[in-house]
Amino acid sequence: MFEELGVFLRLGDATDVVTKEMYDFEDKGGRHIALRPEHTAGICRAFAQHRPATPWKVWYSGSNFRYEKAQAGRYRQFDQVGIEVLGASDPLLDVEVIALGWQFFAALGLRSVELMVNSLGDPGDRAAYIDALRSYLTSQSGQLSEEARATLERNPLRVLDSKRPQDAPVIAGAPTIDAYLSNDAREHFASVIAGLDALGIPYRVNTGLVRGLDYYQRTVFEFVATALDNAQTAVGGGGRYDGLVEDLGGPATAGVGFALGVDRTLLACDSEEVFADESPLVDVFVVDVVDGMAALTLCDAVRAAGYTADRAFDGRSMKSQMKSADRCGASIAVIIGADEASAGTCTVRDLSTSEQTVVQQSELIQHLALVLGARTPRRNTQ
Repeated sequence: MFEELGVFLRLGDATDVVTKEMYDFEDKGGRHIALRPEHTAGICRAFAQHRPATPWKVWYSGSNFRYEKAQAGRYRQFDQVGIEVLGASDPLLDVEVIALGWQFFAALGLRSVELMVNSLGDPGDRAAYIDALRSYLTSQSGQLSEEARATLERNPLRVLDSKRPQDAPVIAGAPTIDAYLSNDAREHFASVIAGLDALGIPYRVNTGLVRGLDYYQRTVFEFVATALDNAQTAVGGGGRYDGLVEDLGGPATAGVGFALGVDRTLLACDSEEVFADESPLVDVFVVDVVDGMAALTLCDAVRAAGYTADRAFDGRSMKSQMKSADRCGASIAVIIGADEASAGTCTVRDLSTSEQTVVQQSELIQHLALVLGARTPRRNTQ
């Protein structure tokens, strides 16, 4: 959660994250430290410090902190899950990394996520493009918003991120970086595109995509949730940062990775009602009007077989327990009265149809598999 401030200062003094948004302070030992605004720099610092074997593949999850105006999908404390791979420059690794992010959103059931990709080229390409972009934006500065003009002074690339309607016409006419790519960078990006095509992953090349941190070069990408109706639609993104480890005092090392924004992804899930599942929260409610011991053992067996189960407590009446079964939305009630207890049976009632079947308690799991479908056992039930 904490890093030496210098780790993040190396991200670029023209980056808003560094100049405006970091929480930094001196600790009791006189060290100037910061709450991490992102994970990648810390991962690269650890690599430079410990020099693990390459390719080094890591994943992480945790909170980041940025001092900025809180709004929907943009918080001062936010959670991310991400991966980083250090020590390989293969463009098909970029594809593999992108594919993992794409598969994550697909597995969640999000249908509105779109992939945008771009290349920022090598450092020389980027510098030449920034000069051209600065010249163009300066010539059009009278048409830019006050905020965009202030951003232009610090970092022309950040102007391309503006969502203000006043800036849109100027941004639309801006030069694009693809005209400034070296042959090597162009070939690298062509391989990335070919890899995405080979995997059947849909994408859009967005030459205005620059990402929010200055360490990126060559491949950059972003996952955008069109279901979100605010300006904060990016639910994840990343790219290649081949010079960052060296900037942090380590050896020249290629790197690529991505981070997924947990908070914003959950907002996208809410927008698409991904979790609006009508399946019951409780599969089986055990009703026991004898001594509760049968309910205890049957709930345990049902849960071990992979079903969700609940029961009542404190010796409540049959009527009260059946009301509890209805309230929790259970699919099945398993009823154990005095007759069932003495015979070692139970009455299985479908709460949607009221149909009942008497089965041996020892055969309950097999019966549930027939009416609810088999589940993956949580432990050996044999």
